[in-house]
Amino acid sequence: MKKDEEKTIQPGGIEEYITLQSYEAQSKLQQLRSIINTTAPGATETVSYFQLPGYSYPGYDYNGMFVWFSFKKPFLRLHVRPPVLKNHANELTHYAKTASIISFPMTDELPNELVKKLVLASLEVMKQKKL
Repeated sequence: MKKDEEKTIQPGGIEEYITLQSYEAQSKLQQLRSIINTTAPGATETVSYFQLPGYSYPGYDYNGMFVWFSFKKPFLRLHVRPPVLKNHANELTHYAKTASIISFPMTDELPNELVKKLVLASLEVMKQKKL
C-alpha cells in the first residue's frame, strides 16, 4: 500500500473478536472496550485495520486509527500510537510494554484511569496528523 492510500474501514467485528477469546478474558475485554467507548465517544469500532479491535475518527492518517486492544494470554494489551507510552513512562514502570503496546496482567484489576489517560494521549497524537 502506498503511503497516501487509505484502507477502507469497515465498522464492526469487535463483539465477534471478544467472543472468540477465552471465557476468562471476555469480561475484561468488554471492560476495556467500554472504557475506550466512553473516552472516545463516536469513534468507529472496527477490526479491519491490523485485524485487532480498533477505533478511528475520519480525516487523519492511518484512517484515523488511534487505539487498539488485544488479548495474548496472560495479558490484556492496549495498543496506542507512539510516543504515548514513552511520554508516560514514569506511570508505566509496573507493566510490560513495547513502543506502542502496554500489557496488563489478567490477574490484576484493569487500571481504568490509566487506560483513559493513554487513550486520550493517543487521540491527541492522531489529531496532530490531520490529512
